[in-house]
Amino acid sequence: MDQVFNKVGSYWLGQKANKEFGSVSNDINSLSTSIEGGAKWLVNKVKGKMQTPLPELLKEYDLPVGIFPRDATNYEFNEETKKLIVYIPTICEVGYKDSSVLKFSTTVTGYLEKGKLADIEGIKTKVIVWIKVSCIQSDNSKLYFTAGMKKSRNRDAYDVLRDGITVEKF
Repeated sequence: MDQVFNKVGSYWLGQKANKEFGSVSNDINSLSTSIEGGAKWLVNKVKGKMQTPLPELLKEYDLPVGIFPRDATNYEFNEETKKLIVYIPTICEVGYKDSSVLKFSTTVTGYLEKGKLADIEGIKTKVIVWIKVSCIQSDNSKLYFTAGMKKSRNRDAYDVLRDGITVEKF
């Protein structure tokens, strides 16, 4: 009888240990994904490549500096393909002075052109319900958000960096 209990006990303990190790492995994978943007930024800094701050990059491309939350400081930008990936510490919502609200995922991607961020993934806006923003386009005084349909907003509402409010889900 003792042998049976020993075998059952060791089997149970082995299964429990595998589950715990699997959980630790998942935690490490999610941590490495969330710091990936920061790590790449650090590697570039060590290599001697200083990255332009995100607000300055947006200015260079004629977009207002306050489109992204203030704590969106880590990003990757491929000069050749114009692909922009912005890393945000938490899913958040940002309210702007024109009463509009944008919701951000932890990773926002798109293609940066002069006066335009296109093929966006990771931003939503509230128009009765949350709708995915697919393009943000700028002219002198207006920003045009394409979210199902094109809607213009005053550009000056996005000229100031703002803090995001953490929310549970995107």
